[in-house]
Amino acid sequence: MDLSDLQIFRTVVQAGGVLRAADTLHRAQSSVTARIQALERKLGVSLFTREGRRLQLTPSGRILLDYADRLLELAREAAGAVQGDRPVGVLRVGAMESTAAARLPEPLDRFHQRYPDVALELYSGDPRDLVRQLLDSRLDAVLVAGPLADPRLDTREIYVEELVIVAEARHAPIASPRDLPKKTILAFHPGCPHRLRLEEWFARGHAMPERIVEMGSYHLILGCVAVGMGVALVPRSVLAGYAEKDRLSIHRLPARFGSVKTRLAWRKDAPQAKVLALAEVLLER
Repeated sequence: MDLSDLQIFRTVVQAGGVLRAADTLHRAQSSVTARIQALERKLGVSLFTREGRRLQLTPSGRILLDYADRLLELAREAAGAVQGDRPVGVLRVGAMESTAAARLPEPLDRFHQRYPDVALELYSGDPRDLVRQLLDSRLDAVLVAGPLADPRLDTREIYVEELVIVAEARHAPIASPRDLPKKTILAFHPGCPHRLRLEEWFARGHAMPERIVEMGSYHLILGCVAVGMGVALVPRSVLAGYAEKDRLSIHRLPARFGSVKTRLAWRKDAPQAKVLALAEVLLER
């Protein structure tokens, strides 16, 4: 069964008969009849019964009509997505935890309102894994920190994040790792770029963390920092939505460590209308 068979079948249903369907499709009546009969033979069922001069759908015909409507619409949508003429279809976006939590809720709401024909799916995780999924075409775009040198990718700078050290509220000023009497850091998985930056800050200060406690969310990290379990490096934007900021102290870093660019990346050889529409929304301030 191919799409042209389904298109002819649906047109016969909509036109109420073969003759009018033939006129609509600019085909000979015999050609339309032959295609319907061939479709019935292929499926092994009758799709129509004749009542007087009109054709009526059989129960099998009604079932097929529902599938025909959906398949033909999906084919139309797929053609539009591949041709890139307008944003339609599914847009699968990967983002780091901090970006997903602090930066995306408002712009994604605007995107949904502006492009209702796009079903947006959001995934968070290790930036290295997100980039691998992008290169494997399992994601359409990713938001990750730091440079991306892969020649298969296009990128656009979206945010410049300020990174700060957070400690418990009573902690003394922190200018170097030597200002940390307890050198425990709270961080995400080893692939997190903010963790790597914090480890580099320690190395530049000729010190090493005594202990790294891995956690799965910024809310958990900040809660543990607040009770004195250790320190963490976080984007300042994450703190805006944290209800207990008064239990934290915030310590700025030199620009070398305290500033990072978040880029939107996508494959050069993939349809780009949806991704460029997303970039436009993300860049609105």
